[in-house]
Amino acid sequence: MHSPPRGPVYAIYYTVLAAVAVPVNLVAIVILSRGRCGLSRCITRYLVSMAVTDLLVILTAVILNRIPGIYFPGSFLSITPVCSLSITLIYASRDSSVWLTVSFTFDRFVAICCQKLKTKYCTEQTAAVVIGTVCALGFLKSVPWYFLHEHMYIINNVPWYCRLKGIRYTSPLWRAFDWFDRILTPCLPFVLILLLNALTVRHILAANRARRRLRAHSNGENQSDPEMESRRKSIVLLFAISGSFILLWMTYVVQFLYERFTNNYQIQGFSDPKFILQESANMLQLLSSCTNTFIYAVTQSKFREELTNAVKYPLNLIGKLVKS
Repeated sequence: MHSPPRGPVYAIYYTVLAAVAVPVNLVAIVILSRGRCGLSRCITRYLVSMAVTDLLVILTAVILNRIPGIYFPGSFLSITPVCSLSITLIYASRDSSVWLTVSFTFDRFVAICCQKLKTKYCTEQTAAVVIGTVCALGFLKSVPWYFLHEHMYIINNVPWYCRLKGIRYTSPLWRAFDWFDRILTPCLPFVLILLLNALTVRHILAANRARRRLRAHSNGENQSDPEMESRRKSIVLLFAISGSFILLWMTYVVQFLYERFTNNYQIQGFSDPKFILQESANMLQLLSSCTNTFIYAVTQSKFREELTNAVKYPLNLIGKLVKS
């Protein structure tokens, strides 16, 4: 994840990704923070925090790691302490982003399936506590990565570049940490999101059948149901975010399982199929940090309205300046 490959495909991909991901995440943060999208404060807090951590992933993994490694090799960012810190921040922001997605999924599960717990758990205050805890634990868990890297060269007493220490593969403690890190992100989130969504779907299907029967007996089948419509919009948002996460992280999970079960970590250059699989997994995983804004625009009509107003505002301002 922190060894930038060379070549025009990677250079173009990461440049375009940064150019798109930074503004769309900033737009999502601004629009959602205004609280005019028809979403509860609880949901809004989760979505804003996810946009912030996604932005941090792009800043640390793409702008401060991939792009300098491709375009500016040997820059200040390649000094070993700076490189090690950058890698640590990449893992910290990545883990926070992933587990905030899990937290959002669990919050929606409680809101839909656990009515007694909903009033106590699905609140703005609880969301703030959960978000703070997830981010703090994500950064604490990533601290060991700083000590897992060493320099590749020493030039004029300055250590340059980062590579994993051999102890990472030989020490039982570090091997256990590596397994713990990969299971915690993203394998366990995969399982939790799939499980929570399956339970949510089962509950919704049962509740909808019962609600249709009740309304058919009382009001007739053709009457609109605001409760079901509101629930449908919430579910579309939840499943779109969860589905995007699963699809874009799937290759990363496959690559992790392949490495661990074959115990084959050696890569023979950029044309090695193992390197192509690894880099494809990283590219898709980083792509997941800019998809949520597009999901909001597709699934949330009020978000689209706010986005349209945001686009029109500078255009209207320019028009007034031209007229004056």
